[in-house]
Amino acid sequence: MSHTTTGEPARRASGATVPVLAFAGIVVAVMQTLLVPVIKDLPRLLDTSPSNATWVLTSTLLSGAVATPIMGRLGDLFGKRRMLIASLAVMVVGALVSAVTDALLPMIVGRTLQGFAMGAIPLGIGLMRDMLPRERLGSAMALMSSSIGVGGGLALPAAALVAQHADWHVLFYGAAGLGVLAIALTLLVVPESPLRAKGSFDLPGALGLSAGLVLFLLPITKGSDWGWSSPTTLGLFAAAAVVLLLWGLMELRVAAPLVDLRTTARREVLLTNLASIMVGVSFYVISLVLPQLLQLPSQTGYGLGQSMVVAGLCVAPLGLTMMFTTPVYARLSARYGPRTTLIVGLLVIAVGYAGGLGLMNAAWQTVVTSVLIGAGIGLAYSSLPALIIGAVPASETGAANGLNTLMRSIGTSVSSAVIGMVLANTANDVGGVAVPTMHGFRVSFLIATGAVAIGLALAFFLPRRTPATTTQLRASSEEDANLARAEQALAGEEPTGFRGRVLTADGTPVARAKVTLIDRHGRQAGATLSGADGAYALAVPAAGPYVLAARAPGHGPLAHAATHTGDRPVDLDLSLPGETVPA
Repeated sequence: MSHTTTGEPARRASGATVPVLAFAGIVVAVMQTLLVPVIKDLPRLLDTSPSNATWVLTSTLLSGAVATPIMGRLGDLFGKRRMLIASLAVMVVGALVSAVTDALLPMIVGRTLQGFAMGAIPLGIGLMRDMLPRERLGSAMALMSSSIGVGGGLALPAAALVAQHADWHVLFYGAAGLGVLAIALTLLVVPESPLRAKGSFDLPGALGLSAGLVLFLLPITKGSDWGWSSPTTLGLFAAAAVVLLLWGLMELRVAAPLVDLRTTARREVLLTNLASIMVGVSFYVISLVLPQLLQLPSQTGYGLGQSMVVAGLCVAPLGLTMMFTTPVYARLSARYGPRTTLIVGLLVIAVGYAGGLGLMNAAWQTVVTSVLIGAGIGLAYSSLPALIIGAVPASETGAANGLNTLMRSIGTSVSSAVIGMVLANTANDVGGVAVPTMHGFRVSFLIATGAVAIGLALAFFLPRRTPATTTQLRASSEEDANLARAEQALAGEEPTGFRGRVLTADGTPVARAKVTLIDRHGRQAGATLSGADGAYALAVPAAGPYVLAARAPGHGPLAHAATHTGDRPVDLDLSLPGETVPA
């Protein structure tokens, strides 16, 4: 799939762009755990049955799963910043709807609208790829990717404090206020990406994917209530399989599909998405187990008897550690690559859960477990967008990361259903109340450890290095090597390709401009930096049509189509648009 530019001058990303995008990601992630402190009280608060009250959580999960790939594709087509603001605006409307009602149906409507904001995560990652220099891209995407866990972890103590000392509707007013602040900061600080994918929005594909996801995730989230062998549960799973199969066949025949399944089927993309499911499973287990363990009365013999607020504070290091591992990820990934960082993260998660099996006897022990697992999940989540971006063309960044975010959501959905079933089946009945047992908590940790083991096996089969990852996500020290390769190519030491100079409109050489070679399938075929005199050289893997995209700080981007016959170098000077910001 090809891409183009808007033809408008590109604004330079300021130093505040990354924090603002990460803040937006944290705000939308808050929606996932906003009501965790009041889950047990929802039937009373909404005057409904426990089974109906679960829809308040299920609706957010389903809409978030549907929105992530759709908003990613819309961002690729019409502007990622524009769709990011739209996602946040829908979330604000949903929060306000929930804030003014005590009835079940309007609450579900509001929570559904809040879930649509999950598309902000892949949109933010796409904006970072399009705007940031290479030396900042790795750590920035790591922070944005981790914002899913950071927001969920930090929301627990904050929501618990509000729920314990104020009316529970204040939670939604606070969420709406955070959303408005995120919109304002995005409008003030974040520039729009000039890159656009060609083609149109695949509405039948969006409807087909939405139907398939709802049919698949609905029995996962409600299977414990309906019964896993009930006709309703099995029928929905069968319907999901049929719908998704027909959707896949349709997408393979569409010129501009919502999800490019051929790209998704590449080994590095497929394995990364499968590993994302396992990371999502492991993340949600600790969020479900530790708050319950901490709040159970000490009279049970194993409960830690802590208040709602203290329980939230003990779990808060999960999100804080994820945030603070971002610089660590940047160094590890720059040196060893995102594949190795993913493996290290999964190993740390495994150590955290294995150690957590014996660290359930005091509140401080749960803090240690939260720190360890948070560090591992932070490294793993940070690695995922780098692996995805390294394997897809620039025009598919939003859609590809939307699909990856969806895989994590599926992981958390599976985790919620499985752990909920385990805790329910191992609970003791005390006066008509189901009380979770220590056996159930430990079985849950073992399930998380098993998911991490599967993720590790998948990660080991990932390619050790991908060209796009090496080109785009390395630290700036790699630039010297790129310049050396360009000089070798100019001297005739590499196979024939494109060569020339990167110039401004008035003929001034542009040093250290990034020149990217894109093949006819929209894949990156090579990249380099121009020398001090503006000279560049790129070898071609085969004869055929290519696009050379050039970009340099202070200049608008350029995309130039050219064909290589394969028998001799093609001399091609690239003239960048004039400076758009002071040099």
